[in-house]
Amino acid sequence: MSAATRMAPLQRLQLETLWLLCRGFAVLPRLVRYHVVGNIVFFLLCYCLRYRVKVVKENLRNSFPEKSGRELRRIRRRFYRTLSEIFVDTVSLAGVRTPEQARRLIRFPDAAGQSAATAGRDWITMTAHYGCWEYASFWGMWDPSQVVVAVYHPLRSPVIEALYQRLRSHRNTQTVAMHECLRFYLRHREGGIGGKNMVIGLIADQNPPRRPDSHWFRFLNRDTLFFDGGERLALKCGLPVYFGRIDRVRCGLYEMTFEQIYDGREEVAEYEITERYVRRLEALIRERPELWMWSHRRWKYRRDE
Repeated sequence: MSAATRMAPLQRLQLETLWLLCRGFAVLPRLVRYHVVGNIVFFLLCYCLRYRVKVVKENLRNSFPEKSGRELRRIRRRFYRTLSEIFVDTVSLAGVRTPEQARRLIRFPDAAGQSAATAGRDWITMTAHYGCWEYASFWGMWDPSQVVVAVYHPLRSPVIEALYQRLRSHRNTQTVAMHECLRFYLRHREGGIGGKNMVIGLIADQNPPRRPDSHWFRFLNRDTLFFDGGERLALKCGLPVYFGRIDRVRCGLYEMTFEQIYDGREEVAEYEITERYVRRLEALIRERPELWMWSHRRWKYRRDE
């Protein structure tokens, strides 16, 4: 049952109102959306609301102890600029319904090579909360022979959950809640979705619940937990895994490339696939730290607790 079908009449009215606002915002000129509304959102987040500023400061200071206070302040301001831009990017998804519109937002420079390498085969891409990660699901518009299974963490608010479902509903894209991912894949493994192969898209840098057997990775100068669901699915089903690298070209435009980190057959040590992902993500963040979501409470747990 979808989030929309579980809502009360008042919640449904709230949803439709928000959706109309998003649709109206999406048709505004680019100049208005990014350079007027985007600047207002940046000013509010950075200087008025000071959105999670303590979390951002702490995360940056612990991750880059070698940087000066001036460098950290510059990264922090640029992060809030990124955050405001992502707000505009996400709301503007309400106006994206065709491949032509999607191609004005994200490029896949090696789309032909990636399609050839994965033709007739399911595969996993592991990316992160870096830049506008929502654009990654547009791969299904570039390669119509594949369906992107966008795995997400459900939100508590049924109204916002249903709104995000609409914003993420693109051609050749299927959203699946995180806890349903394995069951969903095994259920559709034989026939695919509409006869098409699946690309399991995982935002793999979220903070997982701590378990007695949790494995710790050294990441950005700290011991860190990572979800290992992508690795488990890859090993169980023999699926190749790619690191999905997202690069910002300019305001509202990104590029995405895929680097294979597991071929689906290689004998690997436990947690080796996740370790390869972690190392590539860390290198990417160090290149352009302002594009990662420093406002997440990423390090809730400590290894010595």
